[in-house]
This record gives sequence, structure tokens and C-alpha cells, in this order.
Amino acid sequence: MDYQIRVKTQEDKVWIVPYMRENWGSEKIVTRNTIHDAAEVPGFIAEQEKKPVGIILYNIKDNDCEIVLLASFTKRMGIGSALIDCVKRVALLQGCRRVWLITTNDNTPALRFYQKRGFTLVAVYRDAIAESRKLKPEIPLVGFDGIPIRDEIELELLHK
Repeated sequence: MDYQIRVKTQEDKVWIVPYMRENWGSEKIVTRNTIHDAAEVPGFIAEQEKKPVGIILYNIKDNDCEIVLLASFTKRMGIGSALIDCVKRVALLQGCRRVWLITTNDNTPALRFYQKRGFTLVAVYRDAIAESRKLKPEIPLVGFDGIPIRDEIELELLHK
């Protein structure tokens, strides 16, 4: 099962906005008290037979590149890893010193996934989701495996 990766375009809004609303309650993504609009930030799309099978969104600010969202619609095909590699290349070309991201305390699959790809845990922001809910009330109270969603966890990958 082959897939191709391409740069996200404005035309992708037609499926990104409904996808985000269905899976995350809104096209807004909140990290560290910053609202990102999934339809507006840059990213890459993985496609199979011209249908999306993965997406990564990122934001470059100063010398840091934040992965705002990563979703693979088909597991264990290397799509997530390939999308991260695309962002790492962009970050390197833009002179970023690190690639970083925020996930929540309940998201143990993401914590496992990113650490296997060289990311390290650098911070836990206790009870940060209470502030995030003020910006995005759609954030649920409970997440994976019935774990209450409370904290933001920051992971990073430094460029060497």
C-alpha cells in the first residue's frame, strides 16, 4: 500500500475542517495558550489513491518548529514517521533549533510514538488544559482509557 506526501494547500480546507470538527470538536487546536487554525497553518498531506491517509500541521516561530497536529488514518504504514520527516526537513531549512509538540497526559499512544522517534519529554504543564478549555471549550474532560485530561506534556527533538 503506497502513499505519497504533498504540501497542504488551501483546497484541503474542504476536508480538513469537517475532519477536525468530527474528531476534535473544532478546527481550532490549542497548545500553550495559543490557538492554531488547522485550515490555515502549513502542513503536509499523505495520500493514497488521491485520498488523504494522514496529515501533519506545523507552525514555525522564531527558531522553533511546533508540530501542531499529526494524524495517520491508517496505522503501521510509516505515514506518521514520514510526515514527521517532512516537517523536520522544513525546520532544518528554516534554521530551527528544535521541533517540538504538546500532547495531553491521557495520550499514551502519542507519548510512546514520539519517544520511539527520538523526541524527549521536556516539560509537564500541570492543569494547563483548564486554561486551554477557556479558548476551546470542546476539549473533553476525559480522554484515552478513561484518563482525565488535565496536563500538557511537551516533547522536543533537537537539531544537532
